[in-house]
Amino acid sequence: MEQRTYNQYCATARTLDIVGERWTLLLIRELLTGPKRFGDLQASLRGLGTGLLAARLKHLEREGLARKVTLPPPARTPAYALTEAGEELGPAVLALGRWGLKWAMGERREGETFHPGWAVLGLRACFDAGAAAGLRAVYEFRIGGEVLHARVDGAEIETLHGPAQYPDAIVTMDEEAFLAVTARDTTLAEALESGAASASGDRAALDRLTDLFRLPVPRSRTPSTS
Repeated sequence: MEQRTYNQYCATARTLDIVGERWTLLLIRELLTGPKRFGDLQASLRGLGTGLLAARLKHLEREGLARKVTLPPPARTPAYALTEAGEELGPAVLALGRWGLKWAMGERREGETFHPGWAVLGLRACFDAGAAAGLRAVYEFRIGGEVLHARVDGAEIETLHGPAQYPDAIVTMDEEAFLAVTARDTTLAEALESGAASASGDRAALDRLTDLFRLPVPRSRTPSTS
């Protein structure tokens, strides 16, 4: 497959030559949370055919953004991981996510898929470092059938798939409740109060939790006519 190019001597154009094809940035989004097997990527990116997925992964390898790895025991299976250059796209992907929450989300469209694992990057994108001053805590989130955790150390946050070894607090909710919080139809505090979500663990860590993640206020891209 011939690679298309903007044919411009410009850093932005050169970057888009590499990551601007459909599905490429979403593959990077998936790999930003750790190595993934081919089947894992297929499951998260429904609608991306096997042949095109293989082609996009080869493109990322050829461009030096991803590499093949072997997962540690007990899995010991082939997987894909980002290189240093690929990891450095993380802030750009998070910035796109924050922009989307403010300017692009709106109502969920018919047929749109959702995967709770995408919350791993969502937590990073909405993390308020100022609100985390002096806090060291590990939070485990159980969203639908997905488990992920966030490790907060002052102004730094690390979010990963899977359960935490020693969580200070655990928050549980279904996909519907999580999407309601994401859409700002309710707040996490309100979801906890109403029973749509539940929480357990260290009270001090839980008291800080609702202030740690701030969603952008949605805006319309259409200028007001008033």
